[in-house]
Order: sequence, then structure tokens, then C-alpha cells
Amino acid sequence: MIKRTIYIGNPAYLKFKDRQLKVIDPENKEEKGSVPVEDMAVLMLDNYQVTISHQLIVALQGNNVAVISCDAQHLPFAMMLPMSGHVEHSERLKQQINISEPLRKQLWKQTVEAKISQQMLLLKKLRKPHEPLVDYMSQVRSGDSTNMEGIAAQYYWKQLFENFTREREGDMPNNFLNFGYAVLRSIVARALVSSGLNPTLGIFHRNKYNAYCLADDIMEPYRPYVDLAVYRWMEEHPGEGKLTREVKADLLQLATCDVMIMQKLRPLMVAVSSTTSSLYKCITGELRSIRYPVIY
Repeated sequence: MIKRTIYIGNPAYLKFKDRQLKVIDPENKEEKGSVPVEDMAVLMLDNYQVTISHQLIVALQGNNVAVISCDAQHLPFAMMLPMSGHVEHSERLKQQINISEPLRKQLWKQTVEAKISQQMLLLKKLRKPHEPLVDYMSQVRSGDSTNMEGIAAQYYWKQLFENFTREREGDMPNNFLNFGYAVLRSIVARALVSSGLNPTLGIFHRNKYNAYCLADDIMEPYRPYVDLAVYRWMEEHPGEGKLTREVKADLLQLATCDVMIMQKLRPLMVAVSSTTSSLYKCITGELRSIRYPVIY
């Protein structure tokens, strides 16, 4: 079953009843809608007047639902996940902690190669110059010691958006990209927990202030799907630079967009779960390569 992403942008009281999330109007107490908790993957709260019951929080965590809170700028600010999402959590955590440095570097090499390949395929899909990325991908070394990821990114952004500089606090469409990446990050973090992995223990990212280092690692080859969604939105809505509810609704569809993985079309959320499952098998030695998607 394809899990759902639910966005709450108006004042509401959220409670748990009959195994469902119930959305109640805080003024007239009328029920505005309901969703089976077991069908959910992500719940985004984007209004300071949203109240959520503790019983619902426990039910959401029991079903491994990522709960995202947005800040005053309506951007994802915090995420809540269960402490354990797999029956073998303790054993898998030990294996994750004991991963060797050579294997870390090899897995990061695979991830960077996959990311650059995805960027190349996206530019090719959009009929933009892409040839240098093929060369950059061939130069990736263990642990990406030559920083091909950064070099490729500089070329990629110049080709994808004209006169654009990718910066977290930069001009539009940075705000669109930030929102889309935050949604993607929550999807990846959720899948990691479901696979019994700790999203804090990265294979490359190791910032002591970052609670989702591994999510930031594994999401890299999936970023171009956000880039494509933003690119298409800008083409269809030229001149609109504000992060409106319409933009958010469009980007939240990322979870169910079709991606090609292992020569089969799968919803992105399912593909991410396949990726995180393969990562664990790489850690245990069952597989040699992480399963990443391919833009078609």
C-alpha cells in the first residue's frame, strides 16, 4: 500500500479515534476529515493553531509516521520519529556502529556517483548540456576525496536554472528547493528507521549538530526528483516566487511520484525503502552496492 502524506495548514484539533486521525474544527467542533493512521507516512503541521492529542502522537509513532512541524516562515523546522522502527533495532544499531572506514568510503563513493548520474540524466531529460557530468562521475574516488560532488554541483546548477546560485537563504527557487528537500529528508529518515538504522550515524555527514546525518547521505541521489518538480512548477507558473500552499501541495506529491529502481517503476516512498533496506545489507555484507533509482 502506498502511504499518504497529510498536510494541515489551518487551525485544527487533531485526535485519535477508531484507529484514525480525526481533524476537528476548533470553533464549531465539527469533524472536517479523517485518515486511517496505518495509511500515513508523513504528517506536516503548518499552523501555530494546530493542537494534537498525545494519544494520536503515540499512535502515529507506533505506525512509524514522521511528524513535521513548520516554523513562522512555513518551512519544515522539526521532525518527530519513533526511537525504534524495527524489531531488530538493537542488533542493527550495533552493526551500523561497527561499520569499517573503508566500507564507509566505498558506500559514499557509490552515493556520489549515483547523485551525479541522476543530475546528468535530469539535464539530458530536459535537453540541457550534460556531457561534463559524465566525466565528473568517472573521476569519483573512494570517499569522494577529489570532491567531484561539489564540482559537479557547480556545473549542474548553472545548467538547470539560468543565473542561479544554490544557497539555503538565497533567492527563489531556493525556497522551493528547501521545502522539497525537507520533505524528502523526512521520507528518507522514516525509511531508515523502518530498516532498523539510526538516521544520526552517517556514512559521510558527521556534523555533531546534525541529528539526521545518514538521511542527508542517502537522500543525495533523490534530490534531482525535487529539482525536477521545482523546475516544472516554475515553467508552469512563471514569475511566482512565493512558497504558497499550492506550491507545497505540488511538492508534497513527491512521495508518490514514480521512479525507476531495479528496472521497475515504484512510488518514490517505496523506492526509498528499497534503498535503505539495501544499505543495511551492504553493512552486513549481503550486498556490495546500494540500490539507488535512475531518472528515466
